[in-house]
Order: sequence, then structure tokens, then C-alpha cells
Amino acid sequence: MLRFVEETGSTNADMLALAERGAPEGTWLRAGRQTGGRGRMGRLWESPEGNLFCSTLVRTGPNDPPAHTLALVTANAVHALVAPLCAGQARIKWPNDVLVDGAKIAGILLERTGDAVVVGIGVNVTGHPTGLDRPVTSLAAQGASDADAASLLERLATLFAHWVGIWRAQGLEPVRAHWLLNAHPSGTPMRVSMPDGEAVDGTFDTLDRQGMLILRLANGQSHAIHAGDIILT
Repeated sequence: MLRFVEETGSTNADMLALAERGAPEGTWLRAGRQTGGRGRMGRLWESPEGNLFCSTLVRTGPNDPPAHTLALVTANAVHALVAPLCAGQARIKWPNDVLVDGAKIAGILLERTGDAVVVGIGVNVTGHPTGLDRPVTSLAAQGASDADAASLLERLATLFAHWVGIWRAQGLEPVRAHWLLNAHPSGTPMRVSMPDGEAVDGTFDTLDRQGMLILRLANGQSHAIHAGDIILT
């Protein structure tokens, strides 16, 4: 089920409320504009009209892989959506961003209520913010000037359902393997800003079997990252 509203504060907030009222898995909500969109670490997600702002939910069960690994599922789906439309190379950045030639084009935010994981997705379609401390881009800037949010959502819903089906039926490993094929390659230098404010420098090694990032430190030791903000250096 695909729902549309002209304007809302946050599609994730709305979907969390729908989930608490029993909305089924497969429900999608798209907004023409958000006035209170948010990203990870409490950041504001700018929401100009024409871009894709949407949320869906997954009802988790006892035999499903860990709920947090839906971030990898979603990244695979979003990458598959935008990569064919971009002139540059699209890559996934752990845990929840899609970049094109190093510039952010899409972001993902997971939130939970009860057995429902709400997945918020934002894709820069017709434009992107300027003056930020990191590079950003849009599908229009990548040459896909005819892309529109409504059509993209229909394709995204199909791709997301495909990857949720694999995640649920086959487990995390095929999701993880596909993610690694389309992510920053092993050896990529990065800095991780931890939730407590500490910064850790190293190079990307791999994802472990639970979807955690394994950082290779300068002394050769491995460091598992459970949560943090990645800056490619």
C-alpha cells in the first residue's frame, strides 16, 4: 500500500504512529515535503519539494535476522534504485548512506516500536542542499533529470520487498555479501566518530556476520564498530 501526503513533519514519525495502530508490513508513506525531517545522530534532513521522502515498516519475527541488519537490506535496495540512474559511481557507506563519487545522494534512518522497524529513506532527486560540511548530489545533477519521486517509490518498494524476502528466507549472509560488493572497498581510509564523542581512525576491513563494521587500526588490530558516524578520509 502506497500512501501520499502533500506535507508532513516527518514520514518516520507518521509511520511510527501507523505501526502502533497496527499498520501491516508493506505500508509505504511518501510526502511531497517534510517540515521536520531528520537523519541519524539527530541531524536535520533538508526536505525541498521534488525529492523523495518516504517510510515503510517491517514486522519482525522470532526467526528473522537481527532487526538492525535491515539497514543493510535497505542500503542494497536504495543502491539498486539510484546506481543505474547516476553518471558517477554509486557506493554504500556504512551504515546507512549511499554516495555517488563521494557525494551523498541518499540516507536511511531506522527506528523501532514494538515488533515494527520503521525504515525512513530520503533520496535527493531534483535538488540537493548546498553549503554543507560534506559533498552532496542529486539524481538531477547526475544526469537523471526526468526522474520523479512517485515513480522512484514504486520501484523502491519492489526492490525493498525483494531484499526483505532474501533477508527473511536466506538469512543475513547474501544481504551482507551484496552490500560488500557495492560498498567502500577494503582498505578505504575512514574516521569513525563514536556516540561518546571519541574518534577512531583506520581503514575499512569488512563487515562481520552481524553487520558490524570491522575497522583495521594502524597497529594492525581489528576494531568492531557497533555504532558511529563514518567520514571517508
